Amino acid sequence: MEVSAVFADAFSRVQEEVHAVLDGISQVHLDARPGPGANSIAWLVWHIARVQDDHVAEVAGREQTWTAEGWHERFGLPLAADATGYGHTSDQAAEVKGVTATDLQGYYDAVHRATLAYVATLVPADLDRIVDTNWDPAVTLGVRLVSVANDNQQHTGQAAYIRGLFESF
Repeated sequence: MEVSAVFADAFSRVQEEVHAVLDGISQVHLDARPGPGANSIAWLVWHIARVQDDHVAEVAGREQTWTAEGWHERFGLPLAADATGYGHTSDQAAEVKGVTATDLQGYYDAVHRATLAYVATLVPADLDRIVDTNWDPAVTLGVRLVSVANDNQQHTGQAAYIRGLFESF
């Protein structure tokens, strides 16, 4: 199996789960927080897309889909254009609301297409390229992509769990 196919499969699994979480969800459930300080499904899906967009755009050397395709303006959130949710306070996370499931899915799908286009270009030797020297050891492209896919799977699982909680009441 080619390295590009492995990453395409990993990110396609995230996309499938994002779609499953958003399919037919009400705006109330999308924006609700299951407890004080907890993240909403809207925030989780937005964060999944933002982190993937931010990290993949950086290693691909291109502008983020968020700004390049006008998603930042379309969402109209009171957050900086470069916000990804990393390090958000509870109050900042609460600002991600009122965004429809259609727009969240549309943005994630646009990010997914850009991700697939990038990973299609990868060969095994690319995975050893250092992409972040702020860590010790320095982060390689392979580690960065695995980290993004792993983080996204965890947050998608959280969103699915929250949806299940809401639907059980």
